[in-house]
Amino acid sequence: MKILVVDVGGTHVKMRLSGQQRVRTFPSGPALTAQKMVAGVLKAIQGSKYDVVSIGYPGPVIRGALLAEPKNLGAGWVGFDFKKAFGCPVTLINDAAMQALGGYEGGRMLFLGLGTGLGSALIADNVIMPMELAHLPYKKDGTFEDYVGRRGFERLGKKKWRRTVEDVVIRLKHALVADDILIGGGNAKKFKHPPEGVRLGGNAHAFIGGQRLWEEKKVNPP
Repeated sequence: MKILVVDVGGTHVKMRLSGQQRVRTFPSGPALTAQKMVAGVLKAIQGSKYDVVSIGYPGPVIRGALLAEPKNLGAGWVGFDFKKAFGCPVTLINDAAMQALGGYEGGRMLFLGLGTGLGSALIADNVIMPMELAHLPYKKDGTFEDYVGRRGFERLGKKKWRRTVEDVVIRLKHALVADDILIGGGNAKKFKHPPEGVRLGGNAHAFIGGQRLWEEKKVNPP
């Protein structure tokens, strides 16, 4: 079975076919609709064959249904027929949950995706629980995403941003009783060494997670 994994981010759409190492990309951004995303993917993989598709979506997904339009992209996602557009079965999952699944090694793992915003997911005993922690209040004047997302990095600078991420990790680890922490997303690479008790991942975990959705039935998608 050939699996096409699509990771939809706030700045780029990334895709990879199972059995290949090549990652294809094209820009996303606030004008990207669902229709434009599909067209961009099909153009990028033109001539390649696939049997099923996994899509990591930057927003809430429950039982394969999109619950809200993405904050950093265009409109037209909720209710879009991805199965018809791709011409095959499609599994939709929150993008942070897909990355989390790719890096899961057992137990109770909290995933934090540092990118344009802040993605989050908890996997406990093989059950994926996508979370929306990004917009919870943090400090007196903002949210977690305001401080550890891209805007926070640009405002705080690398050194202070790293300390802020460490503080957020400690708070959420205790609040969610996590015994394993995985930091992923495009900005995970801004750490030379991970905070204590934290593993560093990256966008590559999204492709592993997208394949596991079809290949491994022991992990239960939301």
